[in-house]
Amino acid sequence: MDLMRPIAVPLARIYVPQRLRGTLDPAKAETLAADILEHGLKTPIQVRRDGERYVIVTGLHRLEAVRLLGETTIPALVVQARQH
Repeated sequence: MDLMRPIAVPLARIYVPQRLRGTLDPAKAETLAADILEHGLKTPIQVRRDGERYVIVTGLHRLEAVRLLGETTIPALVVQARQH
């Protein structure tokens, strides 16, 4: 399996750790949503597997922007990341 190829991950299966939630800027997510609507999502988010769910590694604002657009999946790269 090619781990560097994005897969469509259901938003409902992505977990956002508490330490990341506090860094979310809603205005930035809204601006990004408008850009994604016009140009598409250029860079997939990165997630790591944690049992049946995925934990976001990078791309919190992209994730929130896609949620704002009403999407149900997002392109993501599944990476091996250490837990902190």
